[in-house]
Parts: sequence; C-alpha cells; structure tokens
Amino acid sequence: MASTPIAQRLNLLKSHLATENSVLLDAITSFKKLDKVGYATGLLSRDDSFAMQIPWWPLISVLGTYSSGKSTFINHYIGEKIQRSGNQAVDDKYTVLCYSQASTFQALPGVALDSDPRFPFYRISEQIEQAMEGEGSKIDSYIQLKTANSEALRGKIIIDSPGFDADEQRNSTLRITDHIIDLSDLVIVFFDARHPEPGAMRDTLDHLVSATIERDDSSKFMYVLNQIDTAAKEDNAESVVAAWQRALGERGLSAGRFYTIYNPDVANVIEDSALRERFERKRDADLNDIHGRMKQIGVERAYRIIAALENTARDIETRAIPLLNELMAKWRKRTLILDILGWGLLAYLAYQAGWIQSFYYGQTLHLLDGMLNLKPVHSGWLFAGLVFSWHLIARSLVASSLKRTVNKAQDYIGPKLDLRNAFTKSTSYYHTIFSFTPKGWNYINRNRINKIREEADTYVQNLNDRYTNPSGKNMIEVQSQVDERDANANTTTAEPEAGMPEEDLETKAQGV
Repeated sequence: MASTPIAQRLNLLKSHLATENSVLLDAITSFKKLDKVGYATGLLSRDDSFAMQIPWWPLISVLGTYSSGKSTFINHYIGEKIQRSGNQAVDDKYTVLCYSQASTFQALPGVALDSDPRFPFYRISEQIEQAMEGEGSKIDSYIQLKTANSEALRGKIIIDSPGFDADEQRNSTLRITDHIIDLSDLVIVFFDARHPEPGAMRDTLDHLVSATIERDDSSKFMYVLNQIDTAAKEDNAESVVAAWQRALGERGLSAGRFYTIYNPDVANVIEDSALRERFERKRDADLNDIHGRMKQIGVERAYRIIAALENTARDIETRAIPLLNELMAKWRKRTLILDILGWGLLAYLAYQAGWIQSFYYGQTLHLLDGMLNLKPVHSGWLFAGLVFSWHLIARSLVASSLKRTVNKAQDYIGPKLDLRNAFTKSTSYYHTIFSFTPKGWNYINRNRINKIREEADTYVQNLNDRYTNPSGKNMIEVQSQVDERDANANTTTAEPEAGMPEEDLETKAQGV
C-alpha cells in the first residue's frame, strides 16, 4: 500500500532528524499519536498533520520599518550581499533565506515556499486570500526564497521582511507578519535611529510592540535601534535612545532586550577617536549578544517544538473539546425542540387523516383515493420513516442555524484546530444525538492525550539532560562512577534480565 503524502513528508523529516536530534525524532511519534486524535474528532483534516503545522528548522525573523537596516544587518551576518539594501524600500516582499551547497546564491519564486511544508510559509496563500480576495494567487508578489552557501545559514532559516511603511497591501502584510511571529524562535525588530521622532510611526510601533508584549513567548523578541552612528556627529546618542525607549515604554514594553547598533561596513566616519571607541565598544557588545542569540537558536527550536506538541494536546483537551461540548449542547437542545414540534404536527395530521385510527384498529389504510392501500404494519413503518426523516432534517437545520456561532468559536480557537469540521462530524447522521461527547472523543483518545503530555514532559527532561549539567560534575568522572556501579550490580545479580537494552551514556551520567 502506497504511503500518503503526509507519511512521506514525515519520513523525510525523520531522516533529517535521525542524525541531528534524537529527542525531536522521538517527538514525531508523539505527533503521529496526536494526529490520530485529530482525525477521530475531526479537528484535523485527513490530508494534514500537526507536525506539518510548525517549522522544524530554527527560524529567525527580522522585522521593522523600511530603511532601518534589516537587509544590511543580514548581509553582514551572512557574509554575502544577498539582500538589496539602501535608503528606500527596496525589498517589497518577505524573503526566506536558507543554506545551500551551491557556489552561487539562487532566488526562487514564492510557490517554492507556499507548497513546501518544511518552510514557514506553507499554504500562506490561503491566509493572504482571506485578508484580500484575489491576492492569494499573487503569492510571488509577497514571498520569495533565496539560498546561499554561508555557514552562518547552516541549520537555520532567516526571514527578511519588507518595511511596514513600504507595503501598500498592509492587511496582507500584517497577516503574514503575525504568522511568522507565531512560528519564529527569535524575532529581531529593527528601528531607525535616523528618525528621532518615533511617535510618527505610531501604527508600526503598536503592531510590533503593543501587540507582542503580552505574548507568552515575549522573551524571544529583541528590539534594535539601528544606525545609531548617525547620532555621533551631534553627539546626541543618549537623547535619541531615550526618545525611542520612551516610545516603547509608552506601549507597555517591559520584556525583551533593547540594543543600539550600527553596521561597521557602511558606518559614518567618527573622527573623534574617544567617541569612536565608545560607539564601537557598545556596538560590538550588542552585536555579540545578538549574534550569540542567533547561534543559540537551534536549542530554542527544540524546546519550541516540544512546547507546540504539548500545547496542541492541551488545546484539544481543555479548549476545543469543551467548546464542542457547548456547541453540541445547544444543537441537541434545539434539535429536540424541533423534533417535538415536528412530530406533534405529524401526529396531528396523521390523526386527522385517520391514519392513527386505522393502525390502532388493524384496518387497511387507504391513501390517495384508494390508489395506495397500506396494511397496518406497513403504515406503521411508513409513519416511523417519516418521524426519523424529520429528525434528520431537524438536525441539519439546527446545525446550519449555528453556523455563525461555530465560526466565532473557530476564530477564538485559531486555525490550528478545525472546529468547524469537528462540529460537522459530531452532528452528522451517524453520531447519535444522545451522545454527550464529541465524535471521536472516547476513552482511547483521552488516554492518548494524557500519554502525549507525559511524553512531552519526558522530552523536555531529555533536552535538559542534553543541554544542562545541574550537578556540575565532570562527565568523565561521572561515567567512571556509572561503570563502577554497573560492575558492582553485575557481581551481585545472579543472572542479568533478558532483553534489557543498554542505557544511553548521557542518561546514566545524569542519573549519578
């Protein structure tokens, strides 16, 4: 039996992770279990996977106003002039940058991203279409993919965004921006120190700061005041920084680090040596912090994926299912009311036509002036069929009447879980109205959710074992203790337990 496209993609992902991160490799198995719950309840389409809703590669997004130095910063970090830069809005689309072994960089159209689940813009055309009708087919006008043979890009993806003030299709731009912010492991927000009046950029500040400070992952934001070297001529760097800090503070910024940098490749000449040294020292310190965080992104990616697994499992259990229960309770109540009204009307008409009397006295029912003659048993079956048919009609009518309520619930829970499809599945004719739980939400799947959440905790512990050493012990010394402990255990055990696998070296070390 041929594997499905989803299975093929997951197998490719497993092949990639096999040599990179065994913890994430195990997580794919948990995602498959979660998919089974999604398929059973209807919260996930059969041609989709929760594992495909998140990027598995470390993702860094560079956002900000136009001409704030985003592209110049990226070029300096990569070591190649892959992005156009200048004082105008030269980059009018989102650019995904990734590593390639080719000697020259390549630029690929937006469809290369929209159709590949490995990248963060998979099926983004659908969201663009929702924001602006007719724009989804113009995907190449919004995104592009560029590759470069740069070690700085190996193992990570960087997204360069267009300036907010440069894009006329603002709604679509903001929708894409929100999408990549949700997926990113690190978000670097650039502002231009050459514009000392940040109040003029109120809308941009509101979206890049006010809309992000209350997020659970606000620590992944880094705010950068770029091109601060322009303030050296008047020696008013402190006042420029203070103006921006006030603007950000007015919007409630309390999380995220604030940096002041400039690009050494295109910097203004600072003739005063003492002033130049002060600016360079601050610039180098902040750049080192930013670059260090970018190098660390692979670790944060691993925790982000495990968090996505646990959050999705929790959202199914604590948000989607309770919402479905509420919707089904409304649907069940209204359907029963409509059933009673319809059946009462049907009984009244049957009585007036003598249908009930003929059935009660065992007489043949004559319908259509004797053209249709039904024996009592047949008339009984016909009446029961009409009663059941009305019930099916009532179910469908009530489900349709709740469409607006279901849409509001879908907007509340977000696109990750398909609440509309789950409601349709739970109100279909093959799911009894007397079931007080959504379709597919049974003992087996409740246990699956609990097991997945336990596995997610285990994965986090394994990541902690990989990246931390709380005991502070020398690993060679610890391993010696482990070997000694195992040797003593072998001498006191009559016979080793058959089939016992060897423990992982690092796990043993952590156990000591």
